[in-house]
Amino acid sequence: MSLKNLVSARDFAKIEKLKNSELESFIEKFIGVLKPSSVFISDSSASDIDYIRKKAVELGEEKKLKIEGHTAHFDNYSDQARDKANTKILSPKGAYLGASINTKDRDEGLKEIYSIMDGIMKGKEMIVSFYCLGPVNSPFSIPCVQITDSFYVAHNEILLYRQGYEEFLRQGSSAKFFKFVHSAGELLPDMTSKNIEHRRIYIDMEEETVYSANTQYGGNTIGLKKLAMRLAIHRASREGWLNEHMLVMGITGDSGRVTYVTGAFPSLCGKTSTSMIEGEKIIGDDIAYLRKINGEIRAANVEKGMFGIIQGINSKDDSIQWDVLTNPGEVIFSNVLLLRDGSVFWIGHNGEIPQEGFNHSGRWFRGKKDSAGREIPPSHPNARFTVSLDGLKNVDDNLHNPEGVPVGGVIYGGRDSDTSVPVEEAFDWVHGIITKGASLESETTAATLGKEGVRSFNPMSNLDFLSIPVGRYIRNNILFGQAADKPPKIFGVNYFLKDKNGSFLNERRDKKVWLKWIEKRINGELDAVPRPTGFIPRYKDLKKLFEVVLGKVYGEDEYEKQFTLRVNENISKVERILEIYSQLREVPAELFEVLKQQKDNLIRAKLSFGDYISPFIEIS
Repeated sequence: MSLKNLVSARDFAKIEKLKNSELESFIEKFIGVLKPSSVFISDSSASDIDYIRKKAVELGEEKKLKIEGHTAHFDNYSDQARDKANTKILSPKGAYLGASINTKDRDEGLKEIYSIMDGIMKGKEMIVSFYCLGPVNSPFSIPCVQITDSFYVAHNEILLYRQGYEEFLRQGSSAKFFKFVHSAGELLPDMTSKNIEHRRIYIDMEEETVYSANTQYGGNTIGLKKLAMRLAIHRASREGWLNEHMLVMGITGDSGRVTYVTGAFPSLCGKTSTSMIEGEKIIGDDIAYLRKINGEIRAANVEKGMFGIIQGINSKDDSIQWDVLTNPGEVIFSNVLLLRDGSVFWIGHNGEIPQEGFNHSGRWFRGKKDSAGREIPPSHPNARFTVSLDGLKNVDDNLHNPEGVPVGGVIYGGRDSDTSVPVEEAFDWVHGIITKGASLESETTAATLGKEGVRSFNPMSNLDFLSIPVGRYIRNNILFGQAADKPPKIFGVNYFLKDKNGSFLNERRDKKVWLKWIEKRINGELDAVPRPTGFIPRYKDLKKLFEVVLGKVYGEDEYEKQFTLRVNENISKVERILEIYSQLREVPAELFEVLKQQKDNLIRAKLSFGDYISPFIEIS
């Protein structure tokens, strides 16, 4: 049966207007597979968007809260995070992606997911929506079509992504679009996914399609987010651009100058807190496309909103986010504590923990325990909020600039207690990609994983989302910058360095100073001290910056503790990274050459100056 006979005349007219036969066939095909009772096609109009918002509440997927525009959603108790085990790239027989990438035979995977999705929308309404990854009418634009039966998922995407119907109309039959098919599956009375054991998230590179079934949690269902990263990384590798797990922000300098940087940080390493620093400008906190335009590297935020972790946000430490979460405006809270008066509470919220409420476990009270005897917190540790960036007071005017913004610097930051200094500039693009990006590690914390100090290898903070071999990904990064007229400077930051007693050597707000130093280095205003691992700040420059930026006296002893070169620890890191890459394929020869040279430089410095080298000692 043709699409014309499967949808209303009004909705068919919306599709027909786009003049894209591939799109029409895709929608027609999945109406046949999913077998919904009805179909709703959104053309990005205000009335269609409002319909999605209202249906999310009407069907019980979201609950209205007492603050105007706020709603709350709950996922199944067993559906609270990304399902890494069942998120797989469908790979043709014989293809090599590497041990770090979770794959499944493409033919088997498609057979399984089509079997799971056969008739999965019976009795439901199917929503077809159009979005654009990156700014619209732009070199960055990738049009997308999303099929789902969850109005909560569709509502999230309205806040997170630019509407894309007009982009499809602009690109017409030539549109190279990403495709997303999702169903929450059979629902329990509380409107959460029932068949969690059949939860599957499969990514098909050949058809540039993401399939997601029997789940509602945003990381598994908001296909345009991390799932689309696999599609985009694969496409970028073919076309010569980059999709990175990076913030994009503007650092303000002298006379109102704004210098734009991107930054990659693994989880719990300071990414969001960096992007939200008071006085700076945010363009994005999560995913960036990087392209060369007229020889210049420029970046754009793939999204226009935030699907952020809410734990720990309070009025003192996170005033920008706190303001948007506690004032009227469109906000979706997920898996927080819902109180009787229609307000919400989360771990780290201002004030005392309430005595009771409703959360992801059902009716909640202080001291409630799960089946294993563990106390259930008031909100899930992975509880989230969804907002549009346009609602933040620090949003940059270039958020939707079709040309993106020029990238002056790239920052890589991990969690490292004993090796890397708080801020350091690489010698050049290749040195930075290899020693700061490709060598990125993050230590686990006792509070989250029960064992402290275990180093997790995570190149460019993108390992979980790669769809090409790691070695090829590193080579792509090297070549991308080398081909630019003026590659951005590359920096490493580390907010978690400790002394021998286990005390942090950085204060939470010190990162403001590291960013100001980075901004001045990009603009050629400050000299630096050469080390075997890169360039570090001069004491006199930091002393002045601490006074101007934080009103703080910064002593020589503090500088010495923070910027002493820990030689043996740095040598050990190089050896760890070399060992990892020696096991991988397609690794560029430059990686081994640069790392071995860095190790040799460190050994020479050790022979001359010892195991710990003061930043006041000149190393030739």
